[in-house]
Amino acid sequence: MTILIAVTACPTGVAHTYMAAEALQTAAQKKGWSIKVETQGASGIENELNSADIENADMVILTNDISIKNEGRFNHKKIVRVGSNTAVRHADKIMVKIAENLGIE
Repeated sequence: MTILIAVTACPTGVAHTYMAAEALQTAAQKKGWSIKVETQGASGIENELNSADIENADMVILTNDISIKNEGRFNHKKIVRVGSNTAVRHADKIMVKIAENLGIE
């Protein structure tokens, strides 16, 4: 099974942070993939990724609207960077690109 992790954040830390998380979760589930999404919003870090989550992930999705806190923990992983708005509107296309990158369908 393909395992993804993601961190979503937007400049205001409200709507797009959580909308992006939901869109990515829905798109990954459609593919039958596992995904855990950490949000870095106005309420702080929620659903924080742990070392096992990171180690087991095939790919990391990071929104790039603002700096992600503790981004260095992903240095050894394959990373896809997208805007939170892109994640909201085109999550299915992001999953297609990830599948291509990982050499899976």
